[in-house]
Amino acid sequence: MRLTTKGRYAVTAMLDLAIHARQGPVSLNDISGRQGISLSYLEQLFAKLRRQGLVSSVRGPGGGYRLSREDAEINVASIVDAVNESMDATRCNRKGDCQDGEECLTHHLWIDLSDQIHSFLSDISLSDLIARREVKDTARRQELNASKRIDGLLISDSSEMSPSS
Repeated sequence: MRLTTKGRYAVTAMLDLAIHARQGPVSLNDISGRQGISLSYLEQLFAKLRRQGLVSSVRGPGGGYRLSREDAEINVASIVDAVNESMDATRCNRKGDCQDGEECLTHHLWIDLSDQIHSFLSDISLSDLIARREVKDTARRQELNASKRIDGLLISDSSEMSPSS
């Protein structure tokens, strides 16, 4: 069993949003730049997150997304569930037809594992993740890298605009 890209990216994007939420609405373009997730993929994920009531959108200049609830009230499992990501360790998607249309010997073991994983992720909120030192360090590094990229673009734009001698 593994969590697919959809679930991982949704959690990553929501954590980025939670980290930067105090600065006002966060644009998907900013999240895309910091996290290396394509803008079109983020748009698909955030449509699902919005439908599930985890984020709200703000239109107009300076618009973007904000969390619909406090970061302490949003757990990782709810994010994964919102993007229709399955945390199912069974081969049969819990149907019980894993071996010749019947339950296999380990069917209930894999269901229990799936339930444990979901329970584990239900106990971790966005605020829990934000409080972690390694998350703070990574967020600072990403901010620095984003600033360097912006500065590099500004310098290259200004040199292209200056008149030649």
